[in-house]
Amino acid sequence: MNLLIVNGYDKNGWNKLQKNGLQHICDFYRDQLLGINSKINTTYIHPSIELNKTYSEDFFNSFHGIVWTGSSLNIYDNTKEIKNQISLMKKLSKLELNIFGSCWGMQLYTVANKGDVKKNSKGREVGIAFNITLNQKGIEHDMYKNKPIVFDAFASHVDHITTKPEKSTLLAENHYSIQALVTKKFWGTQYHPEFNFHYTGQILKARKKILINEKCFTRNQLDKIIHAYKKPSQDSFSKSLIDDKIRKRELSNWLKYIK
Repeated sequence: MNLLIVNGYDKNGWNKLQKNGLQHICDFYRDQLLGINSKINTTYIHPSIELNKTYSEDFFNSFHGIVWTGSSLNIYDNTKEIKNQISLMKKLSKLELNIFGSCWGMQLYTVANKGDVKKNSKGREVGIAFNITLNQKGIEHDMYKNKPIVFDAFASHVDHITTKPEKSTLLAENHYSIQALVTKKFWGTQYHPEFNFHYTGQILKARKKILINEKCFTRNQLDKIIHAYKKPSQDSFSKSLIDDKIRKRELSNWLKYIK
């Protein structure tokens, strides 16, 4: 199975994380997918870094599916890097291609298809998104086959979808925002089914100053959380986070769906 992974980061955003030792987002996403299906082959593109690079429809049609990563960008900033990604997503939305978008990927698909994304007045949802709940459509959808009706997931975002994209179906929400929606060819989550404790802990560490300044956590609270993520206890976290198969269920179901 050949998959295309689209890097949602621009150069500046990724450099800030890379300085803290994070594995490259495309490599990390690839490894999480390989943990589900070892026969996957991946190719990466970087539309907010390689701004002048173009691709043919034949190139995109050579893949069984496309995965769009998260990002540190805010789509309403409307920079040239963001415009380039929106343009690409509009192009891909017109093709007969299956796309999975995590966090930024879902926000990007939304804006590219006449929806809207704004900064959430509730503040940043970071670390864990708690009590994500499936509606009836979610319970019945292939994305959530063998997933608990209520679950926790790793998350890192300050923006949320305020108007759904065209012809989309809402599958899951929590107290914070829309957490999942789908169309015929697109599956998206506001949270990150690809993240694990180690990677999320690294992100918290890399964004420590921002999180403290925004009063998401005190320094002491954040240090305790990062420490807890290093050796997660079953007594402290839900099975939906501890069990990797449950955590990545959306991705494993998507891979089965596109196969």
